Amino acid sequence: MNVPSRGQTRLLLRAVAALCATAVLSAPAGGRAAEPPVRRVLVAASADLRLVFEELAGTFERRNPGVKIVPTFGASGTFVAQIQQGTPFDLFLGADRAFASRLHEAGLARGAPFPYAIGKLVLWVAAPARVDPNVLGVGAVVNPAIKRIAIANPVVSPYGVAAEQALRSAGFLDTVKGKLVEAESILQVIQLAQSGNVQAAFVPWSMVVVPPLASLGRYVTVPASSYSPIEQFGVVLAGARDPKLAEEFAAFLRGPTGRTILERHKYALPHS
Repeated sequence: MNVPSRGQTRLLLRAVAALCATAVLSAPAGGRAAEPPVRRVLVAASADLRLVFEELAGTFERRNPGVKIVPTFGASGTFVAQIQQGTPFDLFLGADRAFASRLHEAGLARGAPFPYAIGKLVLWVAAPARVDPNVLGVGAVVNPAIKRIAIANPVVSPYGVAAEQALRSAGFLDTVKGKLVEAESILQVIQLAQSGNVQAAFVPWSMVVVPPLASLGRYVTVPASSYSPIEQFGVVLAGARDPKLAEEFAAFLRGPTGRTILERHKYALPHS
């Protein structure tokens, strides 16, 4: 039997080491399993939730690594029509009970609609108008300096319905009808106000305590007795791809942390 020389042994060991290195490089990194795919919840969210939603979603995602909450914001009525036409959302968070109930009655929801917040309406007035709504209240709308007033379209937005009701209750609706500019959603109302195209706007309280509107004018809360309660309801949709996760996020909204966040953003809370 031929015994390898010392030089041959060194060459053999080097070859083995090279083969081992190649095997390691070609194997999955460290032998670890592939990262699990990100789990997503696609949410059709009422436009008034845009500012609060970042905190709600961020808090839930931090508690649930690998989860992503993906919102689309718009008018509740518009979302109902889209969902009826097959748009693939997992969770609907509307601005009133009626739209959520419509989805439930059409067989497009898993379980009954649930309340998660109660919206509050304010009248915002642009600073250049030099009209103080804190002094005049809703009556500020009849001031000659207020040429145009933005409200959300009442056909698709409960906040638009509330604005009309408040104006009617105060006896000003007929007087200011020619000033009203109907926007397709609360987000468009905010855009009109921010751009200076209107001097006043009826918007959710949650959206005037932060930029851009917070620094562009003043606001007064509209008496809650002058409009029907904006009871915001949601439903987990029948076509949800991960219904358990969608239900977990819905439960988070109604739980202690979600309620605290919503209340901090000027929402009233339904009875738990």
